Amino acid sequence: MSKGIYVATIEPNSGKSVVVLGLMRMLLGKTAKVGYFRPIIEDTKNGEPDNHINTVVSYFELDINYKKTFAYKRSEVLELYNKGKSGDVIDHVIKRYKYLEERFDIVLVEGTDFSHENSSLELDINMLISKNLGLPVIIVSRGDGLNVSEIADNVQIAHDTFKEEVDVLSIMTNKVKPEDTLKLKALLQTRITSGTDITVIPKVKSLASPTIKEIVKKLEGNILFGEDLINNQSENFSVGAMQLRNYLTHLKENALVITPGDRADIILGALQANISKNYPKISGIVLTGGLIPEDPILKLIEGLSSVVPIISVKQGTFAVTNIIGKIRSKIYAENTEKIETSIATFEKHVDTDKLSDDLITFQSDIFTPRMFQYNLLQRALSNKKHIVLPEGTDERVLRAAARLIDAQVVDLTLIGDETIIKEQIEKLDIPLDTTHINIVSPLKSPHFEDYANTFYELRKHKNVNLDMAKDAMADVSYFATMMIYKGHADGMVSGAVHTTAHTLRPALQFIKTKPGVNIVSSVFFMCLEDRVSVFGDCAINPNPNAEQLAEIAISSAKTARDFGIEPKVAMLSYSSGASGKGEDVDKVRKATEIAKAQEPELKIEGPIQYDAAVDMRIGKSKLPNSEVAGQASVLIFPDLNTGNNTYKAVQRETGALAIGPMLQGLNKPVNDLSRGCTADDIYSTVIITAIQAQDL
Repeated sequence: MSKGIYVATIEPNSGKSVVVLGLMRMLLGKTAKVGYFRPIIEDTKNGEPDNHINTVVSYFELDINYKKTFAYKRSEVLELYNKGKSGDVIDHVIKRYKYLEERFDIVLVEGTDFSHENSSLELDINMLISKNLGLPVIIVSRGDGLNVSEIADNVQIAHDTFKEEVDVLSIMTNKVKPEDTLKLKALLQTRITSGTDITVIPKVKSLASPTIKEIVKKLEGNILFGEDLINNQSENFSVGAMQLRNYLTHLKENALVITPGDRADIILGALQANISKNYPKISGIVLTGGLIPEDPILKLIEGLSSVVPIISVKQGTFAVTNIIGKIRSKIYAENTEKIETSIATFEKHVDTDKLSDDLITFQSDIFTPRMFQYNLLQRALSNKKHIVLPEGTDERVLRAAARLIDAQVVDLTLIGDETIIKEQIEKLDIPLDTTHINIVSPLKSPHFEDYANTFYELRKHKNVNLDMAKDAMADVSYFATMMIYKGHADGMVSGAVHTTAHTLRPALQFIKTKPGVNIVSSVFFMCLEDRVSVFGDCAINPNPNAEQLAEIAISSAKTARDFGIEPKVAMLSYSSGASGKGEDVDKVRKATEIAKAQEPELKIEGPIQYDAAVDMRIGKSKLPNSEVAGQASVLIFPDLNTGNNTYKAVQRETGALAIGPMLQGLNKPVNDLSRGCTADDIYSTVIITAIQAQDL
């Protein structure tokens, strides 16, 4: 079952609140612990709470702190977007949502209101948020003011737009003319054949009618009488400008009377009609022009047993009439009648049993880079580890260290001369507080002699003497690796300056490989637009044989599983299936057979071409019965030349984030960076190194 559901609209005044209120009632009928979240709310005056949040939380008595129910105000999001920090918005939204997800069985997420002009940006933001939260979406659209064909066009465009990015659970078209509902539903079912549930909700007049409270607020009026009936709904309005005997014939049920404040005849006549069995009930009276009835009239009204709300406004009759005609009614916490009508409307027209079943059985295949990075950060925070960075004077290392310390995700040791490191921090204006990190110069370390002696004992069978051991320990890579061996650090990340051989040599000499592992290999986590794939081996082994390739595949599948990615392994080659011949493709075929024999439950396919591995259409055409074709999550390259070039091509051409390389097979985590790495690369690699260390 999905841990959440996202309600999005494509336009303003869609009646989204009807769906949200109905869904909340439905979810509370299935489980007691339902959370509510709005990623972005409107800016409010004087610190007032968001109306949507206040309505849902108060009516359903949700046990949730108001400040935890939203991530941003609209103005804050626009400011961050203008600064090019859209990624920060998504990261913070994920963090806020995950907080609620951990505390509730399911979270109802309500998207933005489309109450401003930039609707294309708003549409993109809603799709981006729902995609990165991994939630199924209910799209709400409106049908008033359009014919059936126009409504269907809008709904189909909305469905197709969202479907490209997210899982659309249902489309609900609201405010449709009652006589058009069956025709519209039939038309939509012929147009949308993806299995998405289609619901058509007719327009309910009482929900569209503003209350006296909304009218008072819009007109900035003053309530003279009847404040206890402020939630009366005004389904009609008319102007009392003619003689009373003529005006009474124009009264309609729940109508609002608009008249100048000096028309005592209209005021008293309307009040009398309200209590008469022969005339419709009225909802209230608006007195225009800033005129107040004279004292005898006021005294007469005060003495009546029942008085509808009477409000005084400054504007003239014509202006007031125009303003009231444009009021878009909203549902708010005190108006329980509208809330209950909304819920009843939802339950009448939505198949809640089917919707519940669809939600329970929902499984998303979308796993975005932002979700992956968030999960990495949370795992690293759950069990803080100590990572050593041997290249402590490099600018990229220092900038990554500043971010890591700010996030409090790891403890850090930088290897290098303390004076030089501090000079670099000051010179480059890096916000790194050195009181929160360890800085170690190998020759000045109190552990230097012990490390040298340990290395001597470990390598004397290789003709290493004590002087040679001391020379080795003066090297930052050897010293940092020995810190791990001795338990003074949990993992190491290097390679921003040094070669792969320089980083790995000490690890292979005394960290060594895990039992049963014959080859150290590497993977990159390739964070593509809508998925995270594991690429191996793109950094270590130039030309592995079939046995080694099989081991790389098994190790990479385990790594994927350890990091929350279901392994579906593609053994890449220049042909797919049994068609190809030649030494290179035969090696891949043999490696696949070995891996299958060693791990019978592993989903693995090979040989297979890259396009058939990742494109469902091509995969099914070439290997129609494969569990992997078109949906591979782990891609194993036949040699280093192919792997290294492919990961760099994908990274550069698609803008994908490549995290790694992460080494597999060592007893303790040592990871090698590319010398072209960025501070972001180092930051991410340190985090995955910390996670590796948690499993040891």
